[in-house]
Amino acid sequence: MNNKKVVQWDNSYSVGVRPIDEQHMELIRLTNNLFNSCMAGQNKITEVFLTTIHEVVEYTLYHFGTEEKLMERINYPHCINHKREHNNFVREVITKVEEFKAGKQRAPLEFVCFLREWVLHHIAVSDKRLGDYLLSLKQTGDLQRIVFKAKKDTAGKQVQIK
Repeated sequence: MNNKKVVQWDNSYSVGVRPIDEQHMELIRLTNNLFNSCMAGQNKITEVFLTTIHEVVEYTLYHFGTEEKLMERINYPHCINHKREHNNFVREVITKVEEFKAGKQRAPLEFVCFLREWVLHHIAVSDKRLGDYLLSLKQTGDLQRIVFKAKKDTAGKQVQIK
């Protein structure tokens, strides 16, 4: 399978929080994997799409959990809107999976395009705003060291925000 990239990490996407940036990089990697499976032909799409989208959903929920726990810890003023974006994403994923199962041939590629745009927009706008808020807390001395366990089915990974 070719390893073309429909989206590539750029340091301008960094929110300044290493664990969140690393999770964003993983979401971009998953997006590119899904794109490459779509480009490999219909047999590969059928074989890989549902497995890959499941991986995307699992990882995205883990990532959303990390962000939401962080936002709650710091009393982030845009938390409700940010969570709403996360919920809208999940609804769109469900729609695309249902379309694929119903036989819509273009559903996987449409989902890749949606995922690419959503990841880039969400990181560049919503998550960047969260990063800016964290930076302002650091600069004013209002941010104490935050440590928490990120939820993940297999094992909770400790997240530290300094």
